[in-house]
Amino acid sequence: MSAHLAPRRETPPQVESSDVGRFADIDLSEALIRRFDNAGPRYTSYPSADRFVPEFDEAAYRGHLAERASGATQSPLSIYVHLPFCEQLCYFCACNKIITRDHSRAAQYLDYLLREMALVAPELGADRRTSHVQQLHLGGGTPTFFSIAELGRLNEALHRHFDFAADAELGVEIDPRTVTPDTLSQLGALGFNRTSFGVQDFDPAVQQAVNRIQPLDMVERALGASRDAGFESVNVDLIYGLPRQSVASFDRTLDEVVRLAPDRIALYNYAHLPSRFKAQRLIDARELPLAEERLRIFMRATRRLLDAGYVYIGLDHFAKPDDELSRALRDNSLHRNFQGYTTRAECDLIGFGVSAIGKIGRSYCQSTRSIKTYYECLDEGRLPVERGLTLSADDMLRREVVMTLMCSVPLDYRAIEARHEIEFARYFESELTALRPLVEAELIEVGDAAIRILPKGRLFVRAVAMTFDKYLARPSTATYSKLI
Repeated sequence: MSAHLAPRRETPPQVESSDVGRFADIDLSEALIRRFDNAGPRYTSYPSADRFVPEFDEAAYRGHLAERASGATQSPLSIYVHLPFCEQLCYFCACNKIITRDHSRAAQYLDYLLREMALVAPELGADRRTSHVQQLHLGGGTPTFFSIAELGRLNEALHRHFDFAADAELGVEIDPRTVTPDTLSQLGALGFNRTSFGVQDFDPAVQQAVNRIQPLDMVERALGASRDAGFESVNVDLIYGLPRQSVASFDRTLDEVVRLAPDRIALYNYAHLPSRFKAQRLIDARELPLAEERLRIFMRATRRLLDAGYVYIGLDHFAKPDDELSRALRDNSLHRNFQGYTTRAECDLIGFGVSAIGKIGRSYCQSTRSIKTYYECLDEGRLPVERGLTLSADDMLRREVVMTLMCSVPLDYRAIEARHEIEFARYFESELTALRPLVEAELIEVGDAAIRILPKGRLFVRAVAMTFDKYLARPSTATYSKLI
């Protein structure tokens, strides 16, 4: 190993606030993007969910819940609730959803969610009271498929089983087509303080191609109503690479998004995988933008958002400079979990509902993706576990490395060595060598005490993290999206 890659004992470099600002001035080279634009996991977890195994069953999950209840881990709690119903199919969607206009199904599903909570809560013992819930996220599907009364019932059950921190983040995904100002006001009254709106694109031709018609004025009213209802943070999801999109058409969407000024923006890359997601077979692949056009859309969108004053948080997330995420990026307190980037310290996650994923200590657990099986398990008094993973010592070590890099936080060798009882240079000798192309491209700095993501390298954190992913050398059924 060359001398400049051999870690020694120095104080690790920190991310300066000036580094965050400098990102807006970098040259977004098309050649550089093409060089490192490989397919890979998004790392909302490590190992990624495609590595979960069916051998991890209900007994394994209960064992990890009991381990936490015994005081073996002291992490705060986070809760995710999956609400899978949608009235209409969006052709681009890769989520686990159930398309129906029968709203009576929501009441039945809610009954079973409450049964699941009643089974899980006792397994945590008193810990669910002493470790306050820091985050709650309702995802889907379309959470607002459920009536306010039903969401109120869900909220009451959650607060009956768990204690929430006074400053907990309580978020809900919103389909603008399903809410009124009164709905948003009532969600605020229930305590929710964060909304995330699925916008994707404002162009009527694109909306028609993906079967999601929601006029600009509809979205504008919903965002305004969220602010009027007192929501602390409003997020907008956009997708580039959809059928009928072009640089010019997406530029018009960005005009409106910048004008609406949401607190946060997620700019996702559409992955066309019709062999995995049946809904995507309804998209005419001939209408998808070519790779060159997709790249130009991404580069133009990134530049537009930076010029509008948004801070690039990482991967596909942008936030206003005074947003909590931007502050966390500046002071190296950013974290990442299944919901994306967050300001909260590492939490254990309890997942409720079909296909929901949880993380308890050194384990991951996913519920069955079949609603029929989900109901059958709960009818029999069983937790609806489909698969999961108990992490090895090596997994735990690499998880810390991968997730630290994904947050563009300097990777301090000494801290890693102290927590995992390894010699960093020896343990990761091959990985440090594999990082050389990224060093030569000035994306990262591998120093004597730390690995540091440089401003330009923040676009390529997945490529850096993939270097430490031992599972990528093993066969997988997953089809990963490109980095960009």
